[in-house]
Amino acid sequence: MLLALAAIALATLLTVPIWRIDLKAPQYPEGLVMPISHDHFAGDIQKINGLNHYIGMATIEDNMFPEFAIMRYAFYLLISWGVIAAIIGKRSALFSWLFALFAFVIWAMWDMYAWGYKYGHNLDPHAAIQVEGMAYQPPLLGHKKLLNFDAWSTPDQGGWVLFGVITVAVLLYLHDHWVHHRAKKKLKIANP
Repeated sequence: MLLALAAIALATLLTVPIWRIDLKAPQYPEGLVMPISHDHFAGDIQKINGLNHYIGMATIEDNMFPEFAIMRYAFYLLISWGVIAAIIGKRSALFSWLFALFAFVIWAMWDMYAWGYKYGHNLDPHAAIQVEGMAYQPPLLGHKKLLNFDAWSTPDQGGWVLFGVITVAVLLYLHDHWVHHRAKKKLKIANP
């Protein structure tokens, strides 16, 4: 039951932002925020694009991410897989779903890193502001100083839900493994 609920909880990733990038600088003491959902960017995207133009970075647009078009289907698959694993009720089914969740997270982080690298290094050579040897790759996770901006990249509501679901799945797997191991040990003691 808990596994099915965890799988269904992934549906919240279709309604709330999954990741966010926060920027703060003396000229923006209130900060700028860019929440990233499964299918679009939101927040202070126009202001961020205006600033990025001066240092030669490309304009951030939803259509630059073909992943946005398929992400909803990836979540449908993960939700269905988790519910099916719960119905099957075997540790191997739970393990396969857990493996799929980890594979998804690794792919998403690699994809974000690759995009950030390209975005922060492929600068317009005719930009108004150029700093020799400077790249503006946003952090994948955590904090990074970019000129006079402090940039943070952290999970948003959906990211915390995803990590919570993975934690529940890992704990269920470990619990099932422990229960199975104890039962096997008792059986061995009862039948020497």
